[in-house]
Amino acid sequence: MLRVEHMTVCFGGLAAVNDLSFHVEQGEIFTMMGPNGAGKTTAFNAITGFVRPTAGQISYKGQSLLDRAPNDIAGLGIRRTFQNNGILREMTVLENVLIGLELLIPHTFWGTVMGTPSARRAEREAVAKSRVILDRLGIDDLRNRIAGDLPFGHQRLVEIARALVADARLIMLDEPAVGLSPSDRNHLGIVLRGLAQEGIAIVLVEHVQDLVMAVSDRILVLNYGKCLAEGTPEVVRNDEAVLGAYLGQE
Repeated sequence: MLRVEHMTVCFGGLAAVNDLSFHVEQGEIFTMMGPNGAGKTTAFNAITGFVRPTAGQISYKGQSLLDRAPNDIAGLGIRRTFQNNGILREMTVLENVLIGLELLIPHTFWGTVMGTPSARRAEREAVAKSRVILDRLGIDDLRNRIAGDLPFGHQRLVEIARALVADARLIMLDEPAVGLSPSDRNHLGIVLRGLAQEGIAIVLVEHVQDLVMAVSDRILVLNYGKCLAEGTPEVVRNDEAVLGAYLGQE
């Protein structure tokens, strides 16, 4: 579904990502790991249109993603979360998730203002769909809470719900387990495996190794913007270069 070929992203004279290539298949959970500053989030930003690659190719289902705006890429069926939490803090949990459907809900300005039957029906369907996702993540009981008042871990789940609600076929999650309790991480892992079984491709950037090793089909380890190792969790766990550069630090 996703193919990255020889991607390089430079900031001034620094190559944050250097000649990176990988692919992600339908229904696969693909994780990028590495020390802080290894280039993981920069790679995410390049794929989703927030950063322009200096060189290389990025394609989704055979369509080039280069020079596309982030909203255009989202419209193709790619949704993401952000490392520093992208929720709208003054809005409710439900309102945050409804925003994820903005590109999919057919509406007109006057239909919304006048409250036409079609506009009301679309709103009801959007609310129902959002609640299904919130329930799947175990936070539907929080739907009317102000998102900024929630613990950080629950805020992360709200952002994940917003990514899931739009029927995306490729979901990119930047450190989704940050702030989650062990039980919440376990539940998140179950949700991710369920999504993969439905054919949704998932790309993770994650440091929580128990989650990564439990859910990933393949892992790519980055170091100084380059691929240090790639393979199944078992292969990566026993790779001497990875142990020395990353896993051995803990």
